[in-house]
Amino acid sequence: MKIAVFGDVHGNRWALEAVARDIEVHQPDAWVNLGDQLFGGADPAGAWHLQQQLRAQHGVLEVRGNTDERLGQPLTETTEKREMLAWLHGQVPDGAGAYVAALPTAVSLADGEVLAAHGTPDSTWTYLLRDGKTWASDDLVRGRLGDIGNARLVIVGHSHLEHVRQLGPVTVVNAGAVSQQKDGSPLARWVLLEGGDGLWTVTFRRVPYDIEAAAQWAQAHAYHGRREAAQLRTGHTS
Repeated sequence: MKIAVFGDVHGNRWALEAVARDIEVHQPDAWVNLGDQLFGGADPAGAWHLQQQLRAQHGVLEVRGNTDERLGQPLTETTEKREMLAWLHGQVPDGAGAYVAALPTAVSLADGEVLAAHGTPDSTWTYLLRDGKTWASDDLVRGRLGDIGNARLVIVGHSHLEHVRQLGPVTVVNAGAVSQQKDGSPLARWVLLEGGDGLWTVTFRRVPYDIEAAAQWAQAHAYHGRREAAQLRTGHTS
């Protein structure tokens, strides 16, 4: 079985277009979106429509990310990042925020052998594999996983950093991000999982895309335009 996993699109249409083209070459049996679909500024409306198309064409399984939860919250005077969220709600169609906010925190596939989430299986905000600015200990990761049933591979996003860890019979993977990289390389990322019957291989994919076009759109239109354009171009947070 082949499973394509991508996430942390963060409203970057250009990066997602390139990732989708690369995934289609590999003809996976299943597609999984790890969440944080829209919270960003490189044409979030275009990114939303493309993710809708992928759902219709490939039956993409989806989980919600922490910024997806933000989009489902009512905007009040005390809402964190209120101005950014107001701008984003004005970019995407009515109902998009409610849709992503209502997605589950985790999905399983391959008869339960593969478990996918954004942060941890029960939290969009908790990092599975990070502890502050370092990688979490094996014991901490095991505690955050909780009861995962017969899963033999757990894959998450959220940290925007690629990682793979073996914990006894369970392989734990951080898929990296489609957009807004943090490691100094601006290339878009996704992961190909292949296997079954308890044996899985993990291939990290890095995909070039028209970074300058995305950055120029962000700089001209996004709420944090200059900051986001700089991150898209450099692969570094400001």
